[in-house]
Amino acid sequence: MRDFADAAAAREDDFRGLYAAHFDAVLGFALRRTSRPEDAADVTADTFLVAWRRLGHVPTGQAARPWLYGVARRILANQRRGEGRRAALGERLRLQLAHAVNDLADEVVHRADVTAAMRRLSARDEEVLQLHLWEGLEAREIAEVLGIPASVVRPRLSRARSRLRDLLGNDPSRAGHLLAEPVATTRREQTR
Repeated sequence: MRDFADAAAAREDDFRGLYAAHFDAVLGFALRRTSRPEDAADVTADTFLVAWRRLGHVPTGQAARPWLYGVARRILANQRRGEGRRAALGERLRLQLAHAVNDLADEVVHRADVTAAMRRLSARDEEVLQLHLWEGLEAREIAEVLGIPASVVRPRLSRARSRLRDLLGNDPSRAGHLLAEPVATTRREQTR
């Protein structure tokens, strides 16, 4: 057991010596070949990780530096290949999204108009419309949320839609297709 502990301590001492002797050189090598300091730090850390794992293969003395540079060079090449793959994937995704996603500018304007009009309604009307338009709930589901009979919700929803229609000059979008807006922290007095 003592031989194992001695060997482990000797291995650790060898690595500490290698690290102390060549860290600055490897970091400088990486800094001169990367555009960001954090990338150079990653390359340096990965280089010394490889050196730790392959400590038995690291040449001794000054021959260690070229060996470490070779490791750092391969790590840089892997890093560049990975960046190239990520950039290519990002570009493919951007092109696919451009074809798959419609321009939402008109819908955003419509939603803003609906939201502004709803804020002009009473708190009761606004709540029932939010549950219907934003959450996609029907009258019986709204009744369950509010804890009131569906027979009360149906006419309330109808009147609220009518009031909103008057404010907008048209019929609001179908239920469940409007962005939810955060509810104000204080509710205004019911005016209707």
